[in-house]
Amino acid sequence: MEINLKEYFIIIRKRLWLVVVIVLVSTALTAVYSTNNYRPLYQASTKLIVNKIVEKDQMGKERIDYGAIGTNLALINTYKEIIKTPAIMDKVVQRYPDINLSAEQLSYITTVSDLRETQVMTIVVQYYSQEEAVKIVNAVSDVFQAEIPKIMKVDNITILNRAKLQENSLPVNKKSNQYIILSFVASLLVSIGITFLLETLDDTLKTDQDIREVMDLTIIAYIPKIKKKELKSPKRKKFRTKTGEEAYVKTIH
Repeated sequence: MEINLKEYFIIIRKRLWLVVVIVLVSTALTAVYSTNNYRPLYQASTKLIVNKIVEKDQMGKERIDYGAIGTNLALINTYKEIIKTPAIMDKVVQRYPDINLSAEQLSYITTVSDLRETQVMTIVVQYYSQEEAVKIVNAVSDVFQAEIPKIMKVDNITILNRAKLQENSLPVNKKSNQYIILSFVASLLVSIGITFLLETLDDTLKTDQDIREVMDLTIIAYIPKIKKKELKSPKRKKFRTKTGEEAYVKTIH
């Protein structure tokens, strides 16, 4: 196991430049792409209530009709679907042409939800401009309130609060380094895979063991590899003989 890990490390180190180049290029391109294609997304919302839950008794006083409450709760799911249909979105496009969006685009950026076991509905719009998001969500709410009596034959929608433009509003999609990290990890794995692939495809003989295995020959000598800095002029080393005379020996370092 130790030998295998050492061999793997040697293979990677031999082509370390390739790994570094692939990782740097891939990560840099991903970072540039993420930065250039990032668009802040802003959110605006309105709240509506499905009411009409009061009726008058014999004395002319208003009282809560608890049966109507259950009916209105059941209507909320119907209203959630109606809001995103062309019956509403087409009217929004017609009445507010300055929005410059189609009915399909409006339906895509609009989300409708309800508070559990309440008669309150929330319309949320996400868009690339805070001002436009506020304008769009208010337009959808107004058109829905105006059109629902024609569709359902009942006027029971009240807007609780309208969206307002907020100062220093923050986008809901903050910049993330997720893609850069994924690119780094993926490019690192791919580059290491390419390194091992190139090593596998390389069939040259590199060691004496390779020669013995392929050619079935015995190694009788080695030629050492000498670096240029080691090929300097020979140095003379002085020493004394047994007779007391001085002698010199040339050595190569």
